[in-house]
Amino acid sequence: MISMSWTWQSVQETHRGKVRKNNEDAVLSRPEAGLWAVADGMGGHQAGDVASLAIASGLAELNMNGSLADGVDLVDDKLLEVNEGLRLHARVECQGGTVGSTVVAMLTKERVGAVLWAGDSRLYRLRGSNLEQITRDHNPVSDLLDTGSVSEADALAADTNIITRAVGSQPELFLDVAVFDVEVHDTYLLCSDGLYRELDARDLVEELAGEVLKTSARVLLQKCLAGSARDNISFVLARPELR
Repeated sequence: MISMSWTWQSVQETHRGKVRKNNEDAVLSRPEAGLWAVADGMGGHQAGDVASLAIASGLAELNMNGSLADGVDLVDDKLLEVNEGLRLHARVECQGGTVGSTVVAMLTKERVGAVLWAGDSRLYRLRGSNLEQITRDHNPVSDLLDTGSVSEADALAADTNIITRAVGSQPELFLDVAVFDVEVHDTYLLCSDGLYRELDARDLVEELAGEVLKTSARVLLQKCLAGSARDNISFVLARPELR
């Protein structure tokens, strides 16, 4: 029987892109703790960078030594705490304006992973040649898909920047959670929409299949910057490898 003892390799990139004056994204990589996150400060709102940094900083503080279920509870509680803090910051410092951010956070324990998210930052998994989007965007089209009001084809064809959930944007934060199995040599991509709106699935599969994560990350960023790069670009690549 093959031992399932492995280590995680990860690499992160974040760039303001070619149009935005500021980078309102934040990324977190804690491979030793099995925790990664991408937060995309809400463009057009006040202090999006404050919101995304609050998320990354809060998650960086967590002790992830317990079970996966314990970790999910810790991440959930921390994001609820950040939500309250951002709403207070908005009332006091921003005249009640929205200070918000999307978030996608992945945590793993051995052969099992979990993802919590709000908004349209995504988690993908490449296994072999199969690329799967594990998260589902919180936007009007996806919400209609959940109720059966539109077809899968219509949802895939739609393109919207509107999101229906974000940390800091509502009095009560509702995070979605998904649990998935992990296999050695899977490659996981957490990213803001500044990446997946610039690249198609073929680009993602080609680069995520590369042997060296640093090289894959560099090429993904270069491909984004070779296009319009209208938004901030942020992502994390993570892969388990046998010890």
